[in-house]
Parts: sequence; structure tokens; C-alpha cells
Amino acid sequence: MESRAVIVVRGLVQGVGYRYYIHRCASGLGLAGYAENLPGGEVKIVAEGDRGMIEELIAAARVGPRAAHVTAVGVEWEKPTHEFKGFSIR
Repeated sequence: MESRAVIVVRGLVQGVGYRYYIHRCASGLGLAGYAENLPGGEVKIVAEGDRGMIEELIAAARVGPRAAHVTAVGVEWEKPTHEFKGFSIR
């Protein structure tokens, strides 16, 4: 089932390759959307695609790359908008 999730990840997630890690994971899962740094030090991920694949991305987001230290992951589910052609880093 097509879904959309807005995911906000807190912790040491900027300056450690976190967005690139998410880009690789999301692209490998066939998801569309983006990852971007937020001013408060968090990373925001918007992902659209199969709900099961998004749940796999969320599981990967909780771990992150080796240099990251994730302390919290918030997820809001929404209806997909189909506005993305692939997954990008902003």
C-alpha cells in the first residue's frame, strides 16, 4: 500500500554522513522523497512508497551510519502526494 511518512531524527545526525546513508537506504528500497538538515540539528526525512519499505527505512534511520548517534525518531504518516521522482538530499 502506498504511504508517506515524515520522519524527524534527533541526536548526532548532522555532519556524520547521515543524509547520504538515508539516501542510499531509501533508493535501495525504491522510495521517493528527500532528506534535509533542520536548523535545530535534526534531520527530516520525507519518504513515499510501499509502507513496508518505509518501515524498513525507519528501522535503518534508528541506527544510522557508524559515526551517528540517534536519540529519537518521530514518525507521522500522511497520504502520499506523488510529488517526487526519486530520493534526493536537500
